[in-house]
Order: sequence, then C-alpha cells, then structure tokens
Amino acid sequence: MDIKNATYLKSSALISQCPEHKSPEYAFIGRSNVGKSSLINMLTGNKKLAKTSSQPGKTLLINHFAINNGDWYLVDLPGYGFAKRSKTERAKLEKMISSYILQRECLTNLFVLIDCRHEPQAVDVEFMNWLGNSGIPFSIVFTKADKLSRSNLNENVKAYLQRLSEDWDPLPPHFVTSAESKQGREELLNYIEEINKEINH
Repeated sequence: MDIKNATYLKSSALISQCPEHKSPEYAFIGRSNVGKSSLINMLTGNKKLAKTSSQPGKTLLINHFAINNGDWYLVDLPGYGFAKRSKTERAKLEKMISSYILQRECLTNLFVLIDCRHEPQAVDVEFMNWLGNSGIPFSIVFTKADKLSRSNLNENVKAYLQRLSEDWDPLPPHFVTSAESKQGREELLNYIEEINKEINH
C-alpha cells in the first residue's frame, strides 16, 4: 500500500468529540515510551506527523490522522500504565481509552505496541486479555527491533509468544518493526490494505 498523504485531523478528549466518518480506523496503543509516535511517523513517511517526545506519557488525547484523503484513519491513543500520573489522571485516561476501544464503531483493528527488549509485562498481558474478552480485534507490534541483535530479537519474540500462548490459541497476528530501519513497514501496511479490501467487498 502506498501512503500518498497523511494529515492531522483533530485531537479529542472524549469519544463524542471524535470525527464523524464511515471509513475504517486503525488505532495504535502501548505503554508509555514504547515508540508509538516514531512508528506512526515511519509508517506514514512523515517524520513530523505524530509528535515524538523523550518524556513518556506525552499523548493525552485521541489523535486522528486522515490517510489518503480519508480512505482510512490512523488513531494515536494515549499510552497506558504510566506510573508518574496522579490516580485521578490515570483513571481519566483509562476511561478515555476504554470508551474509545469499546464504543467506537469504526475501530477496525487495534495495534498493541510492545518494546521487544523487555520480557512480557503483566500490564500488557492483562490489557490484551481484556481486549480478547471484550471481542476487540487486535494485533501485536514489536517495536525497536534495531536495538537488539537478530538472535536476541528472535529469542525475545519467541519467549513473548510462548507466554501469550498460555492464554491464546490461536495467537493474535504479530509484526516486528523498527522505526529506524523501517523494518515491518510493508508488512503492516499490506495487512491494513488486506483488511480494507475485505471491508469494501
């Protein structure tokens, strides 16, 4: 799939403020500092589209980007499990995220980002199990593949999938990506394109 243009549309604090349209939406979510903005910028070929920050937890709203003049929409969701926020702020963010995921009718697929350098974290596993129990279609995107040697990368991904296989059969689709080397870009975009074709049939 070619991305001819990607435009920032709007940021919303509530699901009721999200843009109205009939096209599929693909949302990206992960724990803070997982490399979400960098991945979005790599996928769209626009380094300035999603604001990257060295400070974790910068995304606090639901950010919509129109792809190819609104053929589909890319949605940047706030990170979850960010410990440095107050309880009230965390509860507010969790409510915003869960209401979008559970109520947004045009949400077609959720990409859950996982930093491939870490062992399976309880917060990620719980989140994915919650998605499964809620009937939300999702895929796993391992990020920062360039930060590990190939053998370490393969070991980590294998260990992660083994952990998930305790709860999942079959396993959700997964992709291995690097914003630096553009690894996984084509696979992810082709996956989105395949789903869009199925929807339009």
